[in-house]
Amino acid sequence: MTDLIRPRPLTNPDFRLVVFHHAAGSSSTYFGLSRHMPPNAEMLLLDLPGRGKRHRQRPESTMEGIVGSVLRDLDGFLDRPLALFGHSLGAVIAFEVAAALQARGCPAFWLGVSGRQGPSHVSARRGLQDLPAPALMAELMALGGMPERFLEVPDFLEIVLRNARADFAAIDHYLADPARSPLDLPVTAFAGRQDPWAPPAVMECWGEETTRSFSLHEYDGGHFYFMGQTFPVLADRVMEEIMAAYSARPALCAAVS
Repeated sequence: MTDLIRPRPLTNPDFRLVVFHHAAGSSSTYFGLSRHMPPNAEMLLLDLPGRGKRHRQRPESTMEGIVGSVLRDLDGFLDRPLALFGHSLGAVIAFEVAAALQARGCPAFWLGVSGRQGPSHVSARRGLQDLPAPALMAELMALGGMPERFLEVPDFLEIVLRNARADFAAIDHYLADPARSPLDLPVTAFAGRQDPWAPPAVMECWGEETTRSFSLHEYDGGHFYFMGQTFPVLADRVMEEIMAAYSARPALCAAVS
């Protein structure tokens, strides 16, 4: 039994794509990516504790706790090559998971990051997790990606804000290991040109995190630039980048424990 969501389970896929969602979000936002996957590949959507099938679980509020939870979730799915993609908070999680898998000798073969500056770009702490509920909700709504109907369901809104506080605490106190080794895999970054948090200029520093190729793709829009008509465009680009990197498959391993 797994908490991972598998839109199209395959017994023996050529590779798997693991997708990590944004702060205060859930994997449902990225479900549509599965329609762009090649028939011989499987997508794994991962809901962090506190949302989706795991809504009764307490959310993790540290990056170490989040990454540890993810590695446990992925145990048993490392028999096939992995590609990793994450947006915003999910980009940091994807990066740290890639580093952890590389250290364990079963590296991913591609990393896609969106809507979050690279680890070498240290920004000031925003303290969003400490805002009162109305101000925190206003921040979430201003970024986009948060349906207004959430405001109409108090019980659900309470869960969203609980998860948001945990997620923002994790990202606010996150610092990459200064002694980290660069990743040995291609990295692709995606950015919204009007994103107030991670415009293309600050996404460039993701190139410092790899010894392999790096590319940056820009789209019109803000932090959730890929919503609406841009989603299939982004999805197709993600799959193109993955297939281009697939020839550099890592050695296989069975567990990360």
